[in-house]
Amino acid sequence: MGSVDLIASCRDSICQIGDEIADAIVYVDAGTLEAFQFIGAFPLLLELGARAVCSLENASPLDAVADWHSTFSHPVRKIVVLTSRLLSDAHRYILRCLGNHGTVSHCTVLTAISEIGHSAYVDSPLGPDAFQEYETLLVQDHEELFKKCEKSNKHKDSISYTGSDFTSDVDKDSEWGSGVHYGSNSESSPTKTNLFDGDLGQLEASRKRLSVTVSHFPMIFSPISSRAFVLPSEGIIADSCLSNEHGDSLGPGLPSISTGKPFDSDEVPPGVTLTAQFLYHLANKMDLKLDIFSLGDTSKIIGKLMMDMSSLYDVGRNKRSAGLLIVDRTLDLLTPCFHGDSFLDRMLSSLPHKERMSSSYSVAKNPQTPSKHSHAAVRRVPLDIKVPFETVFKKEEPKSRTSMVSEGIMSFMSGWNSAEVDSEVTWLPDYSDKAHDDRLGSELGTLSGSLLSNYAGVRYLEALLDRGAKDGLMLIKKWLIEALQHEKLSSASKGQQGASSVSEIHSMVQILSRDQMSLLRNQGVIQLALAAEMTLLEPQSSHWDAFTSAERILSVTSAETTQSLASELRDFINTSTSVDSHKQATTMESSQGLLSFQDVLLLTIIGYILAGENFPTSIAGGPFSWEDERSLKDVVVDSILERPSSVKLRFLHGLDNELEAKARSKDVERNNKDSTEPASNTDDFDDEWGNWDDNDNADDQKEEAYGDMQLKLEVRDRVDQLFKFFHKLSSMRLRNHALGEGLAALSRFETDSYSKKGLLYKLLLALLSRYDIPGLEYHSSAVGRLFKSGLGRFGLGQSKPSFGDQSVLIIFVVGGINTLEVREVMKAISESSRPDVELVLGGTTLLTPDDMFELMLGS
Repeated sequence: MGSVDLIASCRDSICQIGDEIADAIVYVDAGTLEAFQFIGAFPLLLELGARAVCSLENASPLDAVADWHSTFSHPVRKIVVLTSRLLSDAHRYILRCLGNHGTVSHCTVLTAISEIGHSAYVDSPLGPDAFQEYETLLVQDHEELFKKCEKSNKHKDSISYTGSDFTSDVDKDSEWGSGVHYGSNSESSPTKTNLFDGDLGQLEASRKRLSVTVSHFPMIFSPISSRAFVLPSEGIIADSCLSNEHGDSLGPGLPSISTGKPFDSDEVPPGVTLTAQFLYHLANKMDLKLDIFSLGDTSKIIGKLMMDMSSLYDVGRNKRSAGLLIVDRTLDLLTPCFHGDSFLDRMLSSLPHKERMSSSYSVAKNPQTPSKHSHAAVRRVPLDIKVPFETVFKKEEPKSRTSMVSEGIMSFMSGWNSAEVDSEVTWLPDYSDKAHDDRLGSELGTLSGSLLSNYAGVRYLEALLDRGAKDGLMLIKKWLIEALQHEKLSSASKGQQGASSVSEIHSMVQILSRDQMSLLRNQGVIQLALAAEMTLLEPQSSHWDAFTSAERILSVTSAETTQSLASELRDFINTSTSVDSHKQATTMESSQGLLSFQDVLLLTIIGYILAGENFPTSIAGGPFSWEDERSLKDVVVDSILERPSSVKLRFLHGLDNELEAKARSKDVERNNKDSTEPASNTDDFDDEWGNWDDNDNADDQKEEAYGDMQLKLEVRDRVDQLFKFFHKLSSMRLRNHALGEGLAALSRFETDSYSKKGLLYKLLLALLSRYDIPGLEYHSSAVGRLFKSGLGRFGLGQSKPSFGDQSVLIIFVVGGINTLEVREVMKAISESSRPDVELVLGGTTLLTPDDMFELMLGS
């Protein structure tokens, strides 16, 4: 059998639905859009015969005109919708698509969530036969809207609908239906009517009933390489909570702390159930039979759910054996919090990301489900990054129209004459004029997209995953030189070896982008080069280096005493600079490399986790002494009150108005102080003599002082709760003794005390060396299910298999992975005695240190 390739598997799954895609408009939601960008699916969809590929959330009647210059001689008669969310979530958008295209007679809906997943989700109104139910409901709602349109020809522009089961108050008040045209003239623009006049009349006369097909399409995930993947950031699986609100929870986006206590079947979070469904169907789609192992309480639940879904029918002769290890993210919070030496991690942390589309989604609540069982959604940051072209090139004045990348891109966006594309462009507007700066910035700001992992046959992300910051920049320089050679362009850096600088990358990008066709042919490597340039510019570079230095200091200090570690944390908080201070700095250089208050809170999280690992016996009231922790609380309270406008944190929820008022009063006080003369005149003393007995201002000052004291007491109470959260982080290994012993035993695989390795690296080395890991639970195997169903009752059993014995290994981290872990596990494979093992690493999402802060303390 061939090797495991996630990108090839996703593309093969798309090819299998080629008959549905042919001659159809394909709509993809935000989660599917992100996943398809990673595999380069859009050219493939067009090759399979799609008329157009459009956004589901931004559907428009103009989507149908995308095929005007194609060979299709009839109007669109079918649409295909691919969604990574529940059918009830996407329902109003699907209705919108049907309303925009009145000639459609068939609608195919492909969802990443299975029928069992729909019925198991608490807030879903669909039952066990979810797909058949939805087919009927969609047809009913569509026909109801069509009939309403026929009765009221005066109101064709916008329709407010009341669906059968999926209507919510948010839907009624939203403006989702603006531009939706139900009825016979829904696509009767003059050009379109003339083009398809006969076909439109024949189809409208027949008024054929809409047919709907709903199917499960599980291969909607984001492969960042052929061996690493995450779930779409705006899909329902990644958005669903992984832990309920209780004492052991760190937040809805992370698994709860492992204590060894069994879960109540009614308390399983929806994200856990959907994750089990996804892993089960992923294995089936890739023809793998799994031996399932788990480490952590939440992972144990997922393993049990997968075992319950399995049956003897899953055992096929043609299936390949594989080992699946499910790990809780909470077993290792340090690795994603650290600013490690990973080029992609640094890039993802430094660049802006696209705004979420799914903020407009309103989950249709099941009226039979009590509100107390509803779960809050997790807002993951999309992996769709923005490369701000106008920021990169704004420091240079253009010498000629073709010397600027931004000029070429704007020309491309305005359109060009294909017959004269290689000649000088003279008919375009002069975008070098300052009058067009705002338009240029806003238009270029919309140019975003995932760093394609499979663009033009070159898997850029896969090559960069194994690189540090310097090596990644060198690799991008190598790709730029190869592109210049292919385009037969010369560069001053051509053929040079050695360290790369930002200026070299900048000059090569400019040369490569002078010609529009060259810009299009090399857009993948140009995007990476611009992203690398933005990552290494100030203040991003200094900020990352400051974080790295601070984390190194904490790692070294944590091996000494708790007093020295507390002292370092206190110094970081005292010297932190708020976000407002960054903005108010007179020069950019004065704020470079300085850490904000939010940054030092993340360092405090790291410090408490390190203290819990190095001093496990002093956990009774926290790892630090009462005096040290009291001083830490005092400096945190003072920092919040000193810069109240810069603090937007979860533990301060409810004090927003008071902190904003405090910030305004401090601004007024600062302005008054600046406008007051430093020295008073002696003549003013006699003028003010009669006002000494005036007590009006004194009363106001007393009231203000009383309010300040009340606010300080409130903030102190909240800070006490914050430090209780820190205590949970430091005591995680003591909550489950067996698991804590297993994690502590992995320290033998720490090869370098100065370069701390993550849990996955040490765990993989231990399992490949056939070490027993306390707390690791084995769930099932293909043969084990056979003995369990029949022969096991006669006392015949089998020995427990080892995860490292399989030739295909899958590790899935519930809560997310970061790019440094991908690099480390690949290194562990190369250092082990089995370099032939095929390893696949997956996670709920791709984490950065900023993401970890938001998950635990964010607003």
